[in-house]
Amino acid sequence: MYKNVFDKELAAGITYNGYMFHGQSDYLVEQYSNNIGLILANGEEIQKVYFDEYDFKECSNFLSQSSLFSANNILLIKTVKTIPKKEVDSLLQICGTNSDSKVIFCCIGETDFKNMAKSFTKKNAGVEVRFFIPTDKEALHILNEQVQKKNLQCGFGELQYLYNMHQKNLSLCVNDLNKLAILDKPISVNIINAQCFGMGAVVVDDFFNKLFNGGNINRDLYMLLEEGMNEIYLINQTTSFIQQLFNINSYLKLYGQLDILEIWGYKLPSNIANTRASIAMKYKQEQFLEFLEFFLQLELELKTKTYLDTNSYTQASFRKFSASLR
Repeated sequence: MYKNVFDKELAAGITYNGYMFHGQSDYLVEQYSNNIGLILANGEEIQKVYFDEYDFKECSNFLSQSSLFSANNILLIKTVKTIPKKEVDSLLQICGTNSDSKVIFCCIGETDFKNMAKSFTKKNAGVEVRFFIPTDKEALHILNEQVQKKNLQCGFGELQYLYNMHQKNLSLCVNDLNKLAILDKPISVNIINAQCFGMGAVVVDDFFNKLFNGGNINRDLYMLLEEGMNEIYLINQTTSFIQQLFNINSYLKLYGQLDILEIWGYKLPSNIANTRASIAMKYKQEQFLEFLEFFLQLELELKTKTYLDTNSYTQASFRKFSASLR
């Protein structure tokens, strides 16, 4: 089942004996798991089992018992590993027999949970909900809901800045909104920069400045990739940076002045804005097309030539590109 269908059922008050949440967005998986747990528990405690704590026998015993001190037995199992289908079927069967019990599976990470999902059917009053990565618009709407919930004074531009700072990681953004709420004052880009540390934002920004200024990128490139940044992701971030430079270049040529709010949609600290403008004006517009073609071709090669050592090939390609700008 997809999120929009489940949301309609939830709004209509439809409930199940067993829930399974999984997919590409760990934030939404955890959020829905916790929210459903709170709804089902109705103010009572939830039994939570996390990762290696999972023991089939103990879970079975918990769901099988009568609720002596509460109206419900709500069990939330958080896992990054697949749980054998036979065990999942058994736990769902127990919930079908014991009306006091409900089980929620919060499946996070990149594991393939398709086999587990087969256990959740209308017949056994189970439902599995698969989440996809939210679009930027959906993600900013989710963050804005958190802003309203916490009574924060935070504009759309500032939210977008925080979202990009954390490389579109919703969990990190929400954690920072919780931290910013303590300040009890309007949230500006300067406050975000002072209080929040982006997921490699400073390092990546320095890398791009060196790359397009013809500096030595060897150490930065090695560290970015060795510390776990995906090669395709780095290429995508690079093409995004090139598009930003092109937009700045075009705007300056049209209007003769720098207006980052107009170009970007949100404010940037003046030192960052001026640095990017300085880089953008170093190149002719046709060069930006050449830059994009270079990195799009590199992305295509990494995705189609399976025999490549992607890390080494990416590093060599970035060095080749850097050398061409000197």
